[in-house]
Parts: sequence; structure tokens; C-alpha cells
Amino acid sequence: MKLSITRIIISLSLAVTLQSHAADADFHIADQQVLPGNARWDYLNYDAGSQRLFITRGDHVDVYDTTLKQVVGTIADTQGVHGVALAPELGLGFTSNGRTNSVTVFELSTLKALATLPTEQNPDAIIYDAFSKRVFAANGKSGSLTAIDAVNKKVLTHIQIGGKLKTASVNGKGLLYVNVEDKNQLAVVDTSKLSVLTRYDLSANCDEPAGLSIDVAKERLFVGCHNQKLLVVSTKTGETLAKPAIGKGSDAVGYDRELDLVFSSNSDGTLTIISATDYTVKQNLLTKPRARTLALDSVNHTVYTVTADVDEKAPKQANGRPQLKEGTFTLLTITR
Repeated sequence: MKLSITRIIISLSLAVTLQSHAADADFHIADQQVLPGNARWDYLNYDAGSQRLFITRGDHVDVYDTTLKQVVGTIADTQGVHGVALAPELGLGFTSNGRTNSVTVFELSTLKALATLPTEQNPDAIIYDAFSKRVFAANGKSGSLTAIDAVNKKVLTHIQIGGKLKTASVNGKGLLYVNVEDKNQLAVVDTSKLSVLTRYDLSANCDEPAGLSIDVAKERLFVGCHNQKLLVVSTKTGETLAKPAIGKGSDAVGYDRELDLVFSSNSDGTLTIISATDYTVKQNLLTKPRARTLALDSVNHTVYTVTADVDEKAPKQANGRPQLKEGTFTLLTITR
């Protein structure tokens, strides 16, 4: 009886501790490090097993050891690379190469390229689904998902969805959710049958959904929208449960299950931190302008984001964006 009471007390103490963590975000920039190379990037991904951060750099991927605090390897010749998917159980990684409409398969231990697989136009976000052991590349211009057999390194099919596809998340039970940016939708895909099951209309609350993360246990999606809202969406019904405010230009969202916190990295130079318990904003941390993407180490409760300075003397690019100054590419490490 005494043992049972002790266990109850320990459980209650743990619950109170986690709630207090969520109530008091208290994050800060612990480190800023300028990394060599060009001032280009897109998605980041963190591998907890090796404590390495995969940083896309336009035509290659830098592999950064977060313990040594240095770049320890490179995945070369990934032209127009947007994202990296990791399959630690298979010892493999996958890059989405936007300019060559391809996916590079590489070995996690050596970073050696093993195969190049064709996609449709402009593969952007990419994700590994451990349930089906398949990789899905979201083709931004084709409005499709390229499904890849990760074990056999083979393209299975292209799933037509329509629209400009952005970030995807999986629930570990055979479902994939992907943002359709120009239609303000979430598409739900069966990763085994490789078919679209339904679409959730977000247009009443969300303009241009970009970042996406998931709380599998509570069946909620966290959608970063360009109208400065973070939508909390039921994975089962598509109902919007909450819509707290975030910074401008959100491009990535992360969820820390232990702390029950959601992070939105915003190009206006803020990191919005939201309680996933009551959906209130707990902190708006000042980062740096253009730090719009993130990777989350949920073991050490650390957020990584990157940015670079604008070259004020250079003319704007053809797309109207400012030129970035070489030699200013900076990795920010944010923790409690």
C-alpha cells in the first residue's frame, strides 16, 4: 500500500513539474556561431541518435555535430536541396533536390551517396514514415508526393494531390498530413495504400499554411500560417481547436512532447513559444531576422535555427528578395 502511495506521489510530482515547465518557457539564445560557406538554406533536421544537425545549404548539406560544435561532414551535389529525411533504423538519409527533381539516398554512418531517385517537379519537404518504411517527397510545383520504398531505394508512385505542397508530418500509424499552401488545406494520405483519404479546409482561419508538427498522443496538428496564426487542428476531424498568434513569416513548427510546448520560428526575428496545454503564448523570444526555420532536439529541449545578414550594397535578386552577405551564415542555439 505504501509503495502504491509513493508511486502516486511521484507521478503527481512529475505532472506538476511538466506543467510548470510548460508555464515557464524561459528560453534564450545560448550560442551563435558563424559557419563557413554560402548564405543559403532551407529546412533543418536533427538526428537525436548521433546528435548531428543536418543543414541544407543550397547545393549541399552540412552535417554539424552539436557536441563538438563543428561541421563534421558534407553531402555533396544536392542541387537546390530543400530538406533531409532520416531513417535511423535503416541507417539511411534522403535529400530533396529541387533543381534536379531528385532524391539523393545516403548512408548515415559515412554520408556516402548510395542512389539518386527521380521525383516530379521541385521536391520541397521530405519525410520518412517508419510505419510503412517509406519516404515521401512533397513536390511543390507538381502538387504531388513521390513515394519511395526506403528499404529497396525504389520509387513506388507519385500521389497526385494538387496545389503547392509544403511541410508534412506522420502519425506513426499509417497517416501522413501535408500542408497545401495555395489552397489553405491539409491533405491526409494513407501511407500504405498510397492514396488521399480526405482534405481539411483551413481557409476560415489560416492563410498559406507552411510549418507543421504533430502531437501523436493527443491527435493534434500544429500548423504555422502566414496570417500570423498557429492553428491547433484535430487529426481526426480537421476541426480547429485554437489559433494563438505567432510572429510574421513562420516557416517551421516544432513540438516538444515532454515540455508540452510548440515552437514557431518566424522570419521577423522571433521564436513564438506556445503552451500545448492551454494554447497560450508563453514567450516571444527575439532571435534574428530571417531565422524562419528550425530543428528541435526534444531530448535536451534545444531549438536550432539559422540566418544571415542582408547585403545592403547589393541589388535585389530577380524574385525581389534581398541579397544575403557571404560569410554571415549563422547558427543559433536556443535552450532553457
